Amino acid sequence: MSSQRIKTPCVGLCSTVYGDLVCRGCKRFHHEVVNWNLYSDEEKRAVWKRLEVLLVQVMMAKLEVFDAQRLRSQLEQRQVRFVPDQSPYCWAYQLIARGSRLIQNLDAYGLALLPEFRGWPLPDLRDAIDREFFLLSEAHYERYIAPHFLRDGMDLRV
Repeated sequence: MSSQRIKTPCVGLCSTVYGDLVCRGCKRFHHEVVNWNLYSDEEKRAVWKRLEVLLVQVMMAKLEVFDAQRLRSQLEQRQVRFVPDQSPYCWAYQLIARGSRLIQNLDAYGLALLPEFRGWPLPDLRDAIDREFFLLSEAHYERYIAPHFLRDGMDLRV
């Protein structure tokens, strides 16, 4: 695995430059993308934690990590970048996001799809996970962040 520490949730598919309030790539909010380098370590950890909680929620509804050590070993062997301190469900997302077209047998990675998803091609599952993760991030923004901006008189289109 690359010894480089992952310093940002950015995945290089930023949609906030096109006016999205929630990035379709990394799922951070517009103001988090813009201000990331100004954030303290504590603020960055809070963003990482929110993203982790939402992603784990989505992943646990689709698959089971039955062997986290095997998953970690496979990620390291295949040089797939992941955040070691995050949940193995986030690791599973990184694996599926990076290797959905190559993986033949999820069992070899310590993963098992839940029964309702066993017939799904992995690229389709990856897309469904990504959509659901985005929708949860967007809902979180609408519920907890947008009212704050409106109350404080900030322009959401910044």
